[in-house]
Amino acid sequence: MPSRRTVLAATVGVTASLAVGVTAHADDQTLRALISRMSLPEKVGQLFVMRVYGHSATAPDQADIDANLSEIGVRTAAELIAKYRVGGIIYFTWAHNTRDPHQIAALSNGIQKASLGRPRGLPVLIATDQEHGIVCRVGAPATLFPGAMAIGAGGSLTDARALGRISGAELRAMGVNQDYSPDADVNVNPANPVIGVRSFGADPDAVAGLVAAEVKGYQGSRVAATAKHFPGHGDTAVDSHFGFPVITHSREVWGKLDAVPFRAAIGSGIDSIMTAHIMVPALDDSGDPATLSHPILTGILRGELGYDGVVITDSLGMEGVRQKYGDDRVPVLALKAGVDQLLNPPSLDIAWNAVLKAVQDGELTEARLDESILRVLRLKARLGLFKDPYATEAGVDRTVGTPAHLAAADRIAERTTTLLVNSAGLLPLSRRTHEKVLVVGADPASPTGTTGPPTGVLAAALGELGFTATARSTGTDPSAATITAAVAAAREVDAVVVATYNVTAGSSQKTLVEQLLTTGKPVVAIAVRNPYDVAQLPSVPAYLASYSWTDVELRAAARVIAGRVGPRGKLPVAVQRADDPAQVLYPIGHGLSY
Repeated sequence: MPSRRTVLAATVGVTASLAVGVTAHADDQTLRALISRMSLPEKVGQLFVMRVYGHSATAPDQADIDANLSEIGVRTAAELIAKYRVGGIIYFTWAHNTRDPHQIAALSNGIQKASLGRPRGLPVLIATDQEHGIVCRVGAPATLFPGAMAIGAGGSLTDARALGRISGAELRAMGVNQDYSPDADVNVNPANPVIGVRSFGADPDAVAGLVAAEVKGYQGSRVAATAKHFPGHGDTAVDSHFGFPVITHSREVWGKLDAVPFRAAIGSGIDSIMTAHIMVPALDDSGDPATLSHPILTGILRGELGYDGVVITDSLGMEGVRQKYGDDRVPVLALKAGVDQLLNPPSLDIAWNAVLKAVQDGELTEARLDESILRVLRLKARLGLFKDPYATEAGVDRTVGTPAHLAAADRIAERTTTLLVNSAGLLPLSRRTHEKVLVVGADPASPTGTTGPPTGVLAAALGELGFTATARSTGTDPSAATITAAVAAAREVDAVVVATYNVTAGSSQKTLVEQLLTTGKPVVAIAVRNPYDVAQLPSVPAYLASYSWTDVELRAAARVIAGRVGPRGKLPVAVQRADDPAQVLYPIGHGLSY
């Protein structure tokens, strides 16, 4: 990676000629002067945030060049910027953008250099989904924290703010300056397939406090936080990636439930808010998704809630926004509704040209584009990107995955593990009486590029704590033969730890646990995603919730099992009875201790 001085020298002339007087506190007059010198195609480009394949802005692997040519019609990130003058780029693991911290910083610098080297070049908003927990794009050796519902179980505003501050500092050191986090949805539907543990919980006031705290942490580290998914995606049984959810809350319920965390985010100075591809008939009865709704985005978000920051769409490649209108209409309608940034359209060429044509035809005015560009440039100025958009090797080494940061993540995780059941004081396990432990259960792929798999992480952690632990993956849908073998192995040990993952009434995971119980060996279960698993397995003598299967949470759960730390988490959602969902089995706030 070039030094910061080398990179700056390459672009200082361009930046200086472009952004004379643009500082972190640039006034609108200065920014409007920049806008007035932009061509219409440049203005259109500023509104888009786009994916691009490759670990390098100029020299990606051939497979990534081929993917870019196929999907975007360019070879590299630098060509993407040259052709479309995009205002933002989003990083994904699957797009091979996030191999390691130094590579990420070099990619970020290459993107900034490519943009600032163009005539009237502007710095780029480089974004990613670093929610922590089950949604992360930057993996180890960066510091990985518990996800939102785990933080909700911990209930500490201090921990939420620390998460934002540390994660923000690490992202900024790698050149990422906008994070699509925190999730401000209030998850009141246990069947929610897309939010779930990405939410802080089901209590709107508790969610609001944690959202505001994380926002302050991220933005204190010069990373734009993004509250999502407005007007609230917490009560749906449909995933908007694949369908079009409808939220049936009344206007009154919406105001008392879904709106509360967004009000808190706005009150804490949130830099950006992401829309949801959901229909909320009580807020707009047109049948349009919120992303395309003028009554919701301009009437409510801008008007009633008084928000004047950047509004960004959720990905325009998701089915929830594509069912009613074609890909050429969606970006135009989003801008007419009040959106500022158009995220990841399936075809940038179709979307970009549709916006350009809408202005040329008079459907959109250039003044309307200027409004959104001004908001985007205000954000870039506030983040200091006109002054210093580059990452440095020293900054990566000084900041990313430091021992202090990793220790902070471990301490925070310890405060989130929730003990739901502990019959006859089974936990903590003593290595003197239960030395040999079998760890079985679900092994979903690691969500954050950590070591995984969960059974292996748990076994290793218990081994470090003095147990003789063996891992045996049985998967999320174990076969009869797999169950039989696991039960036979259980008879040879002193205790069994089983990881459960979204157990349903007909799940073979349930059969596995029930058969393990017949061995007479002590069984400790850990719900490694949704805490609702406990309702399906009422006979398990000890049940913990970790809210995710990332290493930091599993290691904390192991320390709780071994009694190195006490369980301190409290349920941030209610768990209903499996046989009678109208009855609450464990209420919000439930959590045992030693």
